[in-house]
Amino acid sequence: MDLSQIKMVVSDMDGTLLNSNHEVSPRFFEIFKELQKRNITFVAASGRQYHSMVDKLDSIKDEIIVIAENGALVKQQGKVLLTTPIDGSEVNRILETVAPLENVHPVLCCQNNAFVCGDSDAFITMLKEYYSEFQIVRDQSRVDEEVLKIAIYHFESSERFIYPAVKHLESELKVKVSGANWVDVSDMNAHKGYALQKVMEQHNVAPHEIIVFGDYNNDLEMLELSEYSFAMANAHPNVLKAAKYKTTSNNDFGVERILEKLL
Repeated sequence: MDLSQIKMVVSDMDGTLLNSNHEVSPRFFEIFKELQKRNITFVAASGRQYHSMVDKLDSIKDEIIVIAENGALVKQQGKVLLTTPIDGSEVNRILETVAPLENVHPVLCCQNNAFVCGDSDAFITMLKEYYSEFQIVRDQSRVDEEVLKIAIYHFESSERFIYPAVKHLESELKVKVSGANWVDVSDMNAHKGYALQKVMEQHNVAPHEIIVFGDYNNDLEMLELSEYSFAMANAHPNVLKAAKYKTTSNNDFGVERILEKLL
């Protein structure tokens, strides 16, 4: 494994760069300084809201590229580089599809805010970890903002209780089981791979010049773009199969260990 030509490092957040307490390690921030000295660009790529991502990476937020909302939004130094919203006509269709499901909570993810219903205090409490900016509304179908993604949550299992109900939308929309509790529905081109491809083209980065880390199905498209794709030890079986390499878990500094080898 020859990492001498690496120009860019890309990491997912939850289950990858963040530990189980949703924290970025001090060790990573030290490594980041060394990456900067070598002119290696760092890209954070997540299903999270932009505001939530930069809260976790506050001290370096102006020195990195942020791929948020599973690729529907890309920002650098606060400037929007790319947005890929859902067609307005599809938003209500998705909401109507999940409305009959029990204990399912959709989130309308917009560029500067998110909109949720306030029918579950437990959901709102949990949501604060992933969404720094959100608003409770009575009727999500009346939200008059461009929607980048609809994130749908189930406390027990997204794969069992949400995905079967929305799977039929896959012919026209991107449907991703993005975590144990989340399914994300977005425009067909709103995924981390499409966003990262645009970033790579802009920075003239080739597949052998980029490292990508991921742990869940919403990371699959971006892992395919790199000759040095790493699955976390805690990754979904699909990711373990797709990635070319494997590292230790998110709780055992899996990202940091590989970056230390790079340095």
